[in-house]
Amino acid sequence: MKQIVFFLLIFSTVNAQFSVDVDYLYGKILPHSQSIKHLIVKHPEGVLLSFNKKTYGEKEWQSNFNFPDYGFSLQYQANKNQVLGDLYGVYGHYNFYFLKRNLVFRVGQGIAYNTNPYDKNENFRNLAYSTKLMPSTYFLLNYRKEQIIGNIGFQTGFSFFHHSNANLKSPNISTNTLSFQLGLNYVVNDDSKTFKATFDSLKVSFPIKYNIAFRTGINESDIIGSGQKPFYELSFYADKQFTKKSKMQLGIDLFAMYYLKEYIKYKAVAFPNENVNPETDFKRVGLFTGYELLINKFSLEAQLGYYVYEPFDFLGPIYQRLGTKYHWNKSVFSSVSLKTHGGKAEAIEFGIGVKL
Repeated sequence: MKQIVFFLLIFSTVNAQFSVDVDYLYGKILPHSQSIKHLIVKHPEGVLLSFNKKTYGEKEWQSNFNFPDYGFSLQYQANKNQVLGDLYGVYGHYNFYFLKRNLVFRVGQGIAYNTNPYDKNENFRNLAYSTKLMPSTYFLLNYRKEQIIGNIGFQTGFSFFHHSNANLKSPNISTNTLSFQLGLNYVVNDDSKTFKATFDSLKVSFPIKYNIAFRTGINESDIIGSGQKPFYELSFYADKQFTKKSKMQLGIDLFAMYYLKEYIKYKAVAFPNENVNPETDFKRVGLFTGYELLINKFSLEAQLGYYVYEPFDFLGPIYQRLGTKYHWNKSVFSSVSLKTHGGKAEAIEFGIGVKL
């Protein structure tokens, strides 16, 4: 707590456009799987503490997105179940404003800590979380009013938190928590700075660009104890920017996930009636189309793919990828993304890429 107070004092002296939110959360863990229903016994409660840097149009991207906030947030969620344990999270986030800046939509991405993960001897019932640290994503929709009484305002709305380790280790049923929230906000050292639209009047043409991306990480099959294996992915794609905020993509993915190689061998031995050939190729090739939303040096990416080469049918032919990219310069970018098949996460991917 002392560290947070110290941070606020320092930050308020160097930045006049800053706000702090405190929200109480009361919600429900959604029963998205039969395997987790018995663990949902009470309504979880929590606190969300957020720090927001305001923008006023000093750069063009701020005007393009109606002067969003960006910052970081801290979350505590009491699951009200000793088996599940409690959750602590830290996130980076963006706030996007609508309806005369009274409606706020937030996207947050970060890391959560679980106090009581799965253990085959001491906590074998916790099929939701198998690691203490895990990636986490949340979305928030709030009605917000600032400076109602002095610098104090309030907000209320709903939030959705997803906690999952993205198959870094099994088991990984995960949890989705939908919460009602109510809170206060405080604007620090507001100097009544006004919004200024900044637009480049020059017309810009956007040529087609070609990209190569390499992604890697580790994951594990649904067979508990089967072991974490590395995976490697190579993507070739073209993108076409249509506006200053939007790009479309079209490309090909090559996948080599070694957990799948071991899983094929397991299936061949454990389920002989299914006639699985242990030498079946575990590699896959997919074609995908995607959309990229550009926000300053960051971008949000969503892709939809279809396997055109998949000798072992495991999770179905359709896959998705959701991720964040950071553009270091005009040629090099890095990324973190989640590869899924519908509601089934397969891997969290760490990547680097170049524009040709």
